[in-house]
Amino acid sequence: MLRDRFAGAHTPQTAMGKAWTAASFRSNTTDLIAMTQAGNASYGIRHLPGVVILGGGMPIESKGSLVGAIGISGGPTGADDDRCAKAGIDAIRVSLEF
Repeated sequence: MLRDRFAGAHTPQTAMGKAWTAASFRSNTTDLIAMTQAGNASYGIRHLPGVVILGGGMPIESKGSLVGAIGISGGPTGADDDRCAKAGIDAIRVSLEF
């Protein structure tokens, strides 16, 4: 885990929640935002313990298998956190293709 000295105290826990959510649902957390809005069948997911439905969580896959997840928190927007998460996965992509 890395944390910028200016990041809020909540960001480590939020990042871990995003990673856990991405791994648990095998989905980018940004993709879960729309499908878990009030009135949708999946709305209850938002109320499960540990679930964080905000941009910045992405599953990490290799050869079709889930091998982990990344969670980023602290950017100005969820889209910024998503870009950072994608860059992190891209940086290790070669190592994932073992």
